[in-house]
Amino acid sequence: MLAEGRSTEFPWWVVYTRHQHEKAVAGALAAKGHEVFLPLYASLRKWKDRRKTITLPLFPCYVFVRGAQDRRLSIVTTPSVHMMLTKGDVPAVVPEDEIEAIRRTLEGGMKIEPHPFLKCGQRVRVKHGVLEGVEGILVRVRSLFRLVLSVEILNKSVAVEIDASSVELMHDGKPDALVNGRFMRPVQEPEFATGHQGGFATSAGIRILREPERGM
Repeated sequence: MLAEGRSTEFPWWVVYTRHQHEKAVAGALAAKGHEVFLPLYASLRKWKDRRKTITLPLFPCYVFVRGAQDRRLSIVTTPSVHMMLTKGDVPAVVPEDEIEAIRRTLEGGMKIEPHPFLKCGQRVRVKHGVLEGVEGILVRVRSLFRLVLSVEILNKSVAVEIDASSVELMHDGKPDALVNGRFMRPVQEPEFATGHQGGFATSAGIRILREPERGM
């Protein structure tokens, strides 16, 4: 749920709501003219006699809203809003790129769901597609790869399924190569045994050497 007429003039703030009142709060804030972002995902619920897909907040009890100091009171007095997240005496700000990454995922129709919070890991950047330029942490679940996006101020993450060939591993500010489904980075020749030239090292540090030329 995203209000029309997006603007970057004001920062994104976060309000903490009553349990299961996120949609009502988002609707009330939007009715007051605030730009609101409430990311939702589809969840399949199963009962003995039926199945039903429902939409749930990606971040339960949280709603993002663009803030202006002169409208802060209008936000916190909205029914079912408990409080606004703050740092000291000022509202806590969510970086624009964190909101934009999640928004682009939703608008691109990609499968997204909550994920345990990750702060450290194999950081990658999407090379092409609707998420081109977005950075996150790559995790593997069985044969599937997921890109984990985080909102650090909430210590919460979400994950979206992604083709591993569409991302590049960032190493010292430079992308690594993708070889046979594994990320590799070039290593300097002095690191190899005598007689071997060139090669790759996996991100785990395993060196893959080129075979020496025949007749040597």
